[in-house]
Amino acid sequence: MVTPELFEKYPTPEALAGAPRRNVERIIKSLGFYHVKAKSIIGAARVLAERFGGHVPKTMEELLEIPGVGRKTANVVLAVAFGESAIAVDTHVFRVANRLALARATTPAKMEQALMKVVPKAHWGNVSQWLILHGRQVCHARNPQCAECILRDLCPSAKLFLKISPGKKKD
Repeated sequence: MVTPELFEKYPTPEALAGAPRRNVERIIKSLGFYHVKAKSIIGAARVLAERFGGHVPKTMEELLEIPGVGRKTANVVLAVAFGESAIAVDTHVFRVANRLALARATTPAKMEQALMKVVPKAHWGNVSQWLILHGRQVCHARNPQCAECILRDLCPSAKLFLKISPGKKKD
């Protein structure tokens, strides 16, 4: 929602790299944590302008050189911008994959590697979106809607939740 104004005012990485931080903060204030994000955005623009000729790099290694970019963001860029096979693990992907026992891991980086072993490569670009959507709509962190979940018969966590919550609707 903030990118139209941000990109209209600063249409190139070079322009954004030279932007006063308070101006960027004003534009992105509605996002929350805008002080830190403004610093990262300007720093990222500076790196794009100085090291990558104003272009977004196309490799994980180069993307990770950009301030504020971690594996999740790099994987999103690779999958969405460049159509590469990549799995982005955010909090929803991590939680839902663990609950479904699709993969088991203790960190997002380990989950990314585990999912790459069990999800066909042709689906890597989509699996994150599927799991995020399921996590946002059904498999909530604090109050999962297991009784209404279409995956409940396959999900070890739903079986446990429904056993200890006998008042929940099972269909």
